[in-house]
Amino acid sequence: MDRYLIAELLPPFLFGVGLFSSVAVTIGTLFDLMRKISDAGLAPAIAMKIFLLQLPYFVAFALPASMLLATLITYSRLSSDSELIALRSFGIHIYRLLMPAVCLGIVVTGTCFWLNEFVVPAAKYEATQTLQIALNRQQKDFQESNIIYPEYNKVTQPDGRRKEVMTRLFYAEEFDGERMRGLTVLERSRSGVNGIVVSESAVWNQAQNTWDFYNGTTYLVAPDGSYQHIMRFEHQQLQLPRAPLDFARRGRDYAEMNIVQALEELKLISLSNDSKKIRKLEIRIHQKIALPFSCLIFGLVGSILGIRPQRTNKATGFGISVLIIFAYYLLMTLGDVFGLGGILPPEIAAWLPNIFGITMGSWLLWRLAR
Repeated sequence: MDRYLIAELLPPFLFGVGLFSSVAVTIGTLFDLMRKISDAGLAPAIAMKIFLLQLPYFVAFALPASMLLATLITYSRLSSDSELIALRSFGIHIYRLLMPAVCLGIVVTGTCFWLNEFVVPAAKYEATQTLQIALNRQQKDFQESNIIYPEYNKVTQPDGRRKEVMTRLFYAEEFDGERMRGLTVLERSRSGVNGIVVSESAVWNQAQNTWDFYNGTTYLVAPDGSYQHIMRFEHQQLQLPRAPLDFARRGRDYAEMNIVQALEELKLISLSNDSKKIRKLEIRIHQKIALPFSCLIFGLVGSILGIRPQRTNKATGFGISVLIIFAYYLLMTLGDVFGLGGILPPEIAAWLPNIFGITMGSWLLWRLAR
């Protein structure tokens, strides 16, 4: 029975992967590349390379939809042909009939996670770089001017309360990828600014894990705002974190990072206390885990909808699949809105479509089992 059900599930699943991937890549990439070939003179060979590099991204998004389509069509066909009634007449429980779909959903979930973690980020980054080089629009991978990096920490107030305040402000006028110029660093404590460093230039010393500042002045500030000490220097090493350097070097887009890279980016921007960026990145990290699990949820929901006594042809099954997929991505958008707005925690916002799907699937399964 398991071999028979898996054999019935695989053809519509592969058909769904091809169909949804083709539609998504055509709308998302192919039309844009064809326009660049005709308008910007992009070489067809380069366009084909970019097309192939973008393909894993759309295949990963097509896997959950394909799982839904396969289970819905297969179990609907088995139900309409009374094959499920024949199987249940032998005493096979409804839960046992769903096991092949669940097992296939677990395999597809693992495949989707592997694609999103190890293939898609590298492929999308390579596609972006290839397109920019081909069009002579390659952007520098660092911010060239006006680098502002604040750091926040909790400081004990005179009344004993701990309050999060800015403890350091790092500013550089220019950056060439290695050396920063026109620097001003403010050090703050509970009483206010207690130190200022103004320097002509600075570089990060990788060997000693410090900053080398050149041709500058150090000001020590008293609590009343007067200067306690002023010292000129030609070269001075300061034990500051390298976070401003990492911040100045532009990172990848969210879709071009795997979970490890995204966690490193989160650790970096957490020091800047930019709550909106932090929440957005936390949502994206949780979505990288939630999206593969939607394959299993879609497989369960599709099986339950298909196993109900009804007659559903392939066209109807495709239509129902499109509606459910639309509802899923609508909930994903709402989760983004609620998460970025601070209404929902990032983990709940990212898992909102899956929570709704597993709740609906469990309720339908409970009714069907009765």
